Amino acid sequence: MTLRPLSPTVSVSAQLSPDVMPALAASGVGRVINNRPDGEEPDQPPAAAMEAAARDAGLTFAWIPVSGLPGPDQVAAMAELLADGVPTVMFCRSGMRSAAAWAMAERLKGADAQDLREAAAAAGYDLGRVPL
Repeated sequence: MTLRPLSPTVSVSAQLSPDVMPALAASGVGRVINNRPDGEEPDQPPAAAMEAAARDAGLTFAWIPVSGLPGPDQVAAMAELLADGVPTVMFCRSGMRSAAAWAMAERLKGADAQDLREAAAAAGYDLGRVPL
């Protein structure tokens, strides 16, 4: 599991497995957001299994599946969730959709687009084509 920080309270990751949830909780993470639709790959754990493991570890869990770029409803849901400052790990297949969703949610709250692109780039994600 490699967490890539985007901000002091938000990190992204490629696909997580249910067995990492206790380690996330022990590290101070309070919430996991799954941005991956079920069934993208045959060996992918379903959202329900991820949610059960997260809750068993004492984490809050949200499933906001994204295919391609996040839509307005997904961005608004992300912005609402992330507004409370709870340490959060977001994941999808590679982390890119999660990074884009985070940046779009932060932009909705008024963050500077260039600052968001730079934060994502520092984490290894190129948001140059993402409309911020």
